[in-house]
Amino acid sequence: MLLPTLKIGDLEARVPIIQGGMSVGISLSRLASAVADEDGIGVIGTALIGMREPDYKSNYLEANIRGMKKEIRKARHMSDGIIGVNIMVVLTNYADTVRTAIEERVDIIFAGAGLPLDMPEYLKKDSVTKLVPIVSSGRAARLICKKWLSKYDYLPDAFVVEGPKAGGHLGFKLEQIDDSAFSLENIVPEVIEAVKPFEDEHDKDIPVIAAGGIYTPEDIEKFIKMGAAGVQLGTRFVATHECDADERFKQAYVESKKEDMVIIKSPVGLPGRAVNNKFLEDVTKGKKKPFKCPYHCIKSCVYQKSPYCIAFALLNAQRGNMKHGYAFAGKNAYRIDKIISVKELIASLIEGHELSSIQQPLLKKAV
Repeated sequence: MLLPTLKIGDLEARVPIIQGGMSVGISLSRLASAVADEDGIGVIGTALIGMREPDYKSNYLEANIRGMKKEIRKARHMSDGIIGVNIMVVLTNYADTVRTAIEERVDIIFAGAGLPLDMPEYLKKDSVTKLVPIVSSGRAARLICKKWLSKYDYLPDAFVVEGPKAGGHLGFKLEQIDDSAFSLENIVPEVIEAVKPFEDEHDKDIPVIAAGGIYTPEDIEKFIKMGAAGVQLGTRFVATHECDADERFKQAYVESKKEDMVIIKSPVGLPGRAVNNKFLEDVTKGKKKPFKCPYHCIKSCVYQKSPYCIAFALLNAQRGNMKHGYAFAGKNAYRIDKIISVKELIASLIEGHELSSIQQPLLKKAV
């Protein structure tokens, strides 16, 4: 099968693969630039991105903005490819994060964990950044299109459709996660159908990208044939040498078994999928991990009633301290048995398929 290039506005990726933006230091400039160099789309996760700044605890909001600018600029220095950022709508500093990403002229913002109903508001006349919401239903895609059109006369440049096999926080109710009606195979066509009238009426392509549990070349081919313009993978990129997480975080994937993939109730009020370990077992048993919250990083987190701080837990895991944290992971993480390079991974994902050639390579914009 001939794999199409992935076109998002005037951007075109020869490999129709987006590396999912994994926050709290899992996908930073190193991973994102490596993916961009292989002609995919590399994505920096922005939540708690300022964790390396010396004043992170005392000056959380400014440290995050500073950290994001550094990572975007480092990625730009390392690669001429397409670089995006992932921004969670539920972040308390969501608006500043979006505004800064646009000012930095990042290629694409992928926005999930909530509906980004006001995102076009931050665009300026000379902005080049593409806006791509992450949704879990046709209804959400339709709502965003209507809101953006009526308020900003702007349509999304693409949609990522994330199914219930994804890692991290999930956009589904607990009872929907294993319900076949909400499978990625069902919701991708639903979103394609939802956006088509907007494409036709306004003569604009709105590519739909499938995400959540995609693992093999056959998975990619299946969703391309279904009408998806490309795919997004997060979990598989964790198990690469270039992933920005500590090696012990990556080994949690390599050493995991199928039964270790568990659904947890996150302190932020959403279900999430993670690799089970003693930390999570303790939480399940009702053991609390006392903490003081210096951040209040997510709007929906009632930290006064939480058994642990998710920011501390994920930061500890990213640094390899798995006794005091845990790794978010997609449903298929247990299938990973070794750490490989990004180059090897992408080659294996497109194995057996031909790539479309880009007739006129895009010139990267000045930054």
